[in-house]
Amino acid sequence: MRWQPVDPRDVADRLAELALGEPAGLVPDLAGPTVYSMGELARSYLAARGKRRPLLPLHLPGKVGRAYRGGDNLALGERTTVGHLSWEVYLAEHTGAHTAGSRTAT
Repeated sequence: MRWQPVDPRDVADRLAELALGEPAGLVPDLAGPTVYSMGELARSYLAARGKRRPLLPLHLPGKVGRAYRGGDNLALGERTTVGHLSWEVYLAEHTGAHTAGSRTAT
């Protein structure tokens, strides 16, 4: 499974912009700047916390599993607003850890 985490500050900024602006109707989705696998997120979180845990792959069956494997939960289209703050920044700020580099969108 892949995820596109968005920083809460990017969400707050976008909500304030929409609330204070003119009526906009349906607006573009908001997504984080980078797509990560669940394994990448888990490994980076554990590393930032200084922990080691075994990670086991999980196969999610059925329609929901197919949707996640197909990336249906990702906002990759042209009608997407992309946040500015990465998972690495969020993780470093919330764990005090410095992560190795910051990925850009994939």
